[in-house]
Parts: sequence; structure tokens; C-alpha cells
Amino acid sequence: MHRRNFLKTGSLAGLTISTLVAASCNEPSAENQAADTTATANARDDIFELSEATITDLQQKMQSKQFTSRLITELYLKRIDQIDKKGIMLNSVIELNKDALNMADAMDKEREKEKVRGPLHGIPVLIKDNINTGDNMHTTAGSLALADNFAKQDAFIVHKLREAGAVILGKTNLSEWANFRSTHSTSAWSSRGGQTKNPYILDRNPSGSSAGTGTAVAANLCAIGIGTETDGSIVSPSSVNGLVGIKPTVGLWSRSGIIPISKTQDTAGPMARTVKDAAILLGLLTGIDTADLATLTSKGKVEADYTKFLDTNGLKGKRLGVEKNALDGNPAVVALLKEAIETLKKQGAEVVEVQLYHEMKDIGKNEFNVLLYEFKDGLNQYFANANSKIKTLADVIAFNKQNEAKAMPFFKQETMELAQAKGDLNSKEYVDAVKQTNLGTRKVIDDMLTKYKLDAIIGTTNGPAVCIDLVNGDYDNGFGFSGPAAMAGYPHITVPMGSAHGLPVGLSFFSTAYHEGEIIKLAYAYEQASKKRVAPLYKPDLFS
Repeated sequence: MHRRNFLKTGSLAGLTISTLVAASCNEPSAENQAADTTATANARDDIFELSEATITDLQQKMQSKQFTSRLITELYLKRIDQIDKKGIMLNSVIELNKDALNMADAMDKEREKEKVRGPLHGIPVLIKDNINTGDNMHTTAGSLALADNFAKQDAFIVHKLREAGAVILGKTNLSEWANFRSTHSTSAWSSRGGQTKNPYILDRNPSGSSAGTGTAVAANLCAIGIGTETDGSIVSPSSVNGLVGIKPTVGLWSRSGIIPISKTQDTAGPMARTVKDAAILLGLLTGIDTADLATLTSKGKVEADYTKFLDTNGLKGKRLGVEKNALDGNPAVVALLKEAIETLKKQGAEVVEVQLYHEMKDIGKNEFNVLLYEFKDGLNQYFANANSKIKTLADVIAFNKQNEAKAMPFFKQETMELAQAKGDLNSKEYVDAVKQTNLGTRKVIDDMLTKYKLDAIIGTTNGPAVCIDLVNGDYDNGFGFSGPAAMAGYPHITVPMGSAHGLPVGLSFFSTAYHEGEIIKLAYAYEQASKKRVAPLYKPDLFS
């Protein structure tokens, strides 16, 4: 949940442009600079054997017998130890999988017998710590309240990961409860995992809630990662960490076995360094799951392989609508967007200005109410089958109060308390809010796509990373474009668009339901024409 997208005002009217605070978060001291320089040098991606390695690269290394899955896994585990747990301490991995090397060995043995399950065979992946794994790892949503929670079985998408032959390295830190605990929270902080850093500039926030996955994939701690999103939590951390992130249509990936916020907006999705890697992962984890009725809507609309949409000429003849609000604000970010628009045009696309936010007006004002109702209902259902002493949202609230010094040292839990005060999903307030938010947003987007004959709507995903501020919490970093696709449950992809002051910024493409293939085609063509992904430099601060 990317809280800043709606909680400050409660409506899309508040999603306006603000001036980015470009100053450094902390003035570096002379003595700290020397230590920071050494740690940064040790983290440099250009000295890491698997720097920027793609799924295809790793498969070729294993096929040629240059590397084994075990060796690849060992290299990633060593890197996690060197720069995530020690050195610059990115703090993106909340727990390692004790079975990772055994999983890699098993995949190597299958390969020796000429059994290769597919493109993920032997590929290390990190997943967000709100996704169940029926193994030795906890599933906690970053909360101390769930420190005893070992899932009884894998989430549906984790089962699919194992079937595909992936090696699960571990779980990533996140904004606690996917950033749905407080309106004053700091993204990328959890009571169980602490604060995750942005690998580009270390005193900057990697954004929430899939912060750990964003940092880990950007810093080459794994080949690919999985995040979850309610509103912005895949695309925002992908944008500020220089990644490709795909928020699928709600229903393309199952949500069963994932600690929920919203049944109408939640989805997991791929986070990767390239569009191709994200597309590979996207197709392999789809499927009808009777435990998640939303997946029934995907029947007949899913592609087994989304890489068939990887077309360098995919922008030719396409018509894109750029959100007008994104063309005003931080000059450095606006310049990146204008450059991206020129690239799109050179690749054969027609770009016209649209005013989606104007058309939506106050549609988003009830999103928060929808999430409050669904959070309470969904959590209580999840806890009913969880291996934890926590059995209700009320139990979480009570635990946090009883353990306030450790569980709530910086911000409290007023969002949870608001959710607890809500009724059930038969409440008129909830029914009306869902109709306005979900169905209303779908109509506006679909009408705009039809009216202007658009293949997709585009804009800046969000502004550059803000400073980590545990005292005051998150602050606005400018235009954010996650809300419309999130409230509609529509697919959204972000691709690196460049950097402002050394901080990555993403370009968003979204469209109507189950048009993943079409927006992947657009995003891939842009990615290949622009090549804006840059590996992080692990600068201690803006002035280093």
C-alpha cells in the first residue's frame, strides 16, 4: 500500500504536484564519509559476478555448465550477507530460507537428468513477507504480532513458483502491514525488520510497501522478486529503485495465502530489472484458484507466456494518452517525462494529452473507506486459519498496545483502529463506497480509452525517493499515478524513465482489464529504445 497516494486528502483531487525536497536527508560527517566510501566500494555492482544478470543470462550459464543453480544461489546469499546484513546494511531481506541450497541442489539434479521445468528452473527469487510459505520461514507482514506465524501451506503463487523450479532465497522486508497501520508511517519500516534503505542514495526511502523487494532486486541480491500492491506498492518501489514492476489485473494472480488489505484491489506481481524478466514471471504464476474467486474472471483471458509480446516495434501505430497533471511540477521529473514522450513518438506512437484525474474528480474519496472495511474482514479471515496466537484484528491492536515500545516506537495504529470500528461487508456505507470506487473508476478509464481511441494511458509513476524520516513520517514526493489502475483493478506496468539527482523515476503504462500483453508490448518497446535502467551506486547521501 503506497499510503501517500490517498491518505493525505482522501481523494484524487489531492493527488497534485508538489515541489520535491531536493536537499540531502543528512549532512555527512567527515569521519563517516571514509567508512561510507569503503562500504560503498564493496557494494559496487560492477565487481559482482551476477551484476544485472537476467533470467536468460542465468539459464545460459547453467545450460553451458559454467554455473550451477547451487553456485548462483551461493553467490546471491554471499552478496546478501555482504551488503544487506553487513557493510552498507541495506536491510532488505527479513529472513533467509534455510532450504535454499537444498532447493538449488534438487534443481541441479533434475538438470543433470535433462529435466528442465522452464525458464525459472534453478533461478533464485525473493518474495515479500506477507506471502505464505509452508516451510521454515515466518509470514509476518513485518509485524512483531505475527512473529509466531508459520504458514500451514504455501500461498497459491508460491506453489506455482516451486512447480516452476524457482529457488526461494528468502523473504523481504516491507512497510509493516503493507503500510496500512498508520497515517503517519514511514515506508519501508517494520517492527520486525527495521528500516530498509534505497540502494541509490542510502538515506532515501525505497518506498512502500514492497520496499524490501524493490531494494533487493535493484541491488542484485536476487534475479527477480515478488511484491504485492493495493495502491502503489509494486509500481512505486519499482519506480524509485529503477525497476520494472507489473501490477496485474486483480484476478490474474491468486491472492490466497497472502495477508490481505483489500479483496477488490490486492494483487501480487513481478518486480525485475527488465521487462522480459517481469513478463516471464508474470505468465508462470497465473491460474484459476478456487480459494480466490477473483481468479475465475481470468478464465480465457490469460497468456501462458507473456514474452510473446516482447516486440521492439510495439509502439508503432499506437495511441497513448499522457496525463496532463504529470506535465507540471518538479522540473527534473517533467524533463524526464517530456524526453520519454519524444522517445515514444520516435518509435511510432502518437501521444495526446488527457485529463484522467479531472474526469475522476471525487471518485477516489471513498477508497480509504473501502480498504478499512475489507482490511478488517480479510485479516479476520486470514487469522482464522493462521498458525498464530493472533486470531483477529482486535488481537493485533491489543498486542501493539501491550508492546508499544517495540511495536510502535515511531508511529501508532490509528488506521487499524479505524478499520476495527467498521461493520461488516453488508454495511450500506461499504456497498456504496465499492460501487463508486471500483466500478466508477473502471467506467472513467474505459470511457477515456474509447473516447480518445487509446491503447494505454501513461504518466510519471511517482517522484524520486523521499528522505527516510521516522520522526515525521513520509512526505509527498510529487505526482503519483498508481491510484486509477489500483482502484479499477486494472493492469499497470512501470519502466525506468531516467534519474533526477541520481534517483530513479519510472514511466507508467496502464489500460483496461487483462490487457497485460498489450502494455507489456508498449513498455518493452520503450525500454529497448531508451535503456534507462542504471545499477545503483550506493551513495551515502545526495552530496557524495
